[in-house]
Amino acid sequence: MYETPLTGLVLSGGGARAAYQVGVLSAVARLRRDALGPLARASSPFGVVCGTSAGAINAAALACQADRFDAAVDELVRVWRQFSAEQIYRADSLGVIRSGASWLTMMSIGWVIARWRRARPRSLLDNAPLADLLTRMVPLERLPEIFAGGHLHSVAVTASSYSGGEHYTFFDSAQAIAPWLRSQRIAVRTPLTRAHLLASSAIPFVFPAAQLSMGPAGEAPAWFGDGSMRQTAPLSPAIHLGARRLLIIGAGRMHEPPGLRPANAEYPNLAQIAGHALSSIFLDALAVDIERMDRINRTLGLMPHSVREGMALKPIEALVIAPSQRLDDIAARHLGSLPAPVRALLRGVGVAGRGPQARGSALASYLLFESAYTQALIDLGASDTMARREDVKRFFKWDVKPATEGC
Repeated sequence: MYETPLTGLVLSGGGARAAYQVGVLSAVARLRRDALGPLARASSPFGVVCGTSAGAINAAALACQADRFDAAVDELVRVWRQFSAEQIYRADSLGVIRSGASWLTMMSIGWVIARWRRARPRSLLDNAPLADLLTRMVPLERLPEIFAGGHLHSVAVTASSYSGGEHYTFFDSAQAIAPWLRSQRIAVRTPLTRAHLLASSAIPFVFPAAQLSMGPAGEAPAWFGDGSMRQTAPLSPAIHLGARRLLIIGAGRMHEPPGLRPANAEYPNLAQIAGHALSSIFLDALAVDIERMDRINRTLGLMPHSVREGMALKPIEALVIAPSQRLDDIAARHLGSLPAPVRALLRGVGVAGRGPQARGSALASYLLFESAYTQALIDLGASDTMARREDVKRFFKWDVKPATEGC
């Protein structure tokens, strides 16, 4: 049984950066075992699990094995520590030529030739291998059993509709929960499929959009892309699903240290601009929503208890764990681990150099599904979490009394 009060896990997007989340989760599992010993439950401490983009894949993998949390985390660590780009997208010369080279051709004067040949490249990279990985990594068919056993309250993943422009939260739950509707944000209760995960993790321009059926049988499915796009309130799904405290794991630094980074006088190339855009999509909304939650909590704290009791709005206890180092800088040290065809493709848009002199490392940081990089992020996530072990134990109340059961 999951722990009470109902605790939510929020995993943000970020492509290969999501390896950091796995390191945080491995340290959380270790701290729970150390604090509770034989009293530690096999079930997940998270009754609500929500994820976006690559975070949606991690979230779904945890949800499907909510009855064996430690084993689920160990499996995530194993997969992410042994990653290679070929598990996510076609990284061989032929695959890169078919997708990336054709796509770049469309952006140049060669679009005339591409049109004449009726070529329709859809993305920079072909992520067909990811579908096979999801089949092995995320046993979604276990979810009904997990719900029936009281191991999970609800799970949600997000995606953005290219067809209609709205941001969708697709969720499933043990008991009926009324969907919510906000400006440009729609919630839909539905059994989750691997198509939802492919849609949520379809990084714009980089991976192709995925089709999802939204209406009654016979209605044309809509095209969806990465859930981080147009995601103005990343914490909202977990709160709507009933979580009253949140562990939030980011994929980028929440705050930069004092002092300006050295500026580069050269005009930014396409890779630098694309990396900046992706960072805006993946990182900014989460930081803003956390600030919004903190302001609401402070405002509620100023109200008399008698007034707060009658309000639907409740304070949310939150613990935020985010990288203590710039993941762009770590990526810059590992650019050489990318397969040669992918390096050649990225050089075409401006990713060059290595280490402190690298350009375009922000873009590469989302695509570096290589073990040297993902292991570094897992280790960083575990280290950052262990450095805050007292905060973690206080948040879960593991240093006060044993975890209680809830349904």
